[in-house]
Amino acid sequence: MRRLGIGLAAVGRPAYINAGREHDLGAHRTVDDLRERTWSVLDAAYAAGIRYVDVARSYGRAEEFLAGWLAARPGTDDVEVGSKWGYRYVGGWQLDVPRHEVKDHSPEAFAAQSAESLTLLGSRLSIYHVHSATLDTGALDDAELHRALADLREHGIRVGISTSGPRQAEAVRRALEVTVDRDPLFTSFESTWNVLEPSVGPALAEAADAGARVIVKEVVANGRLAPGGAAGAADDRAAALAGELGTTVDRLAIAAALAQPWAATVLSGAADAAQLRSNAEATHLKLDPDTEEQLLDLAEPPQLYWSERSRRPWS
Repeated sequence: MRRLGIGLAAVGRPAYINAGREHDLGAHRTVDDLRERTWSVLDAAYAAGIRYVDVARSYGRAEEFLAGWLAARPGTDDVEVGSKWGYRYVGGWQLDVPRHEVKDHSPEAFAAQSAESLTLLGSRLSIYHVHSATLDTGALDDAELHRALADLREHGIRVGISTSGPRQAEAVRRALEVTVDRDPLFTSFESTWNVLEPSVGPALAEAADAGARVIVKEVVANGRLAPGGAAGAADDRAAALAGELGTTVDRLAIAAALAQPWAATVLSGAADAAQLRSNAEATHLKLDPDTEEQLLDLAEPPQLYWSERSRRPWS
């Protein structure tokens, strides 16, 4: 169970791209509503044995909600916290706005956002990722930024990147080359991997072999691999395979990620306590070689997968 983590992208802000938001949240999306929901998910996660929590500056008020929960729950000193900087939430707590977040990987953005994260999370922050670092944002080539990140590293916080998009593997491999004072700078990688989009797997294996921490996100493909979330033929085949195994598709998807030897942590993105408990059952599901072979056949071309994801509405 300690290999499972909980990510708060789905509960820290009123709108997100996951399927089923109307069912999961309905009209209950005020700050107080989502604070209460976040605390409920965190309580369920802790009770299930989960001890890693993932947040980000762009996840609405997720860092604030988590900080409040940690302060209100004595005995949670064993919870490890990872956050991300590089996107700024600009949705104004509304559903129907042109943009919900803005990307900025400049040293100035890092200085501002790291100060905000540290103000809220303080010594509880143990990993800080560049949010969706790519080859074209400059974050992997900016020496000034690297020096600032290394200062954070010197204060005991692990520095890493999260990745998205069809060129994740290239971003991971480029980040592995970055050093400051002859030491690797990026030693944590949070990447999208699931049975529909596993292309980053070999690069993540290389990162793990180099001693980096590997965290898997979007394992249920933003709801496509959750009950009722199928949006294509591969999703339907995954759900059918889960049924044949007497389990649910979310558990099958998470079990597939847990089966990867390089995956140190696999994130649940549960939006409520019931989803969290279902996700946690995946730890009891062992996949045989035939099932693993069938799961390999579900992979979509990365460009197709990410094109579909980019069209998902915020709701």
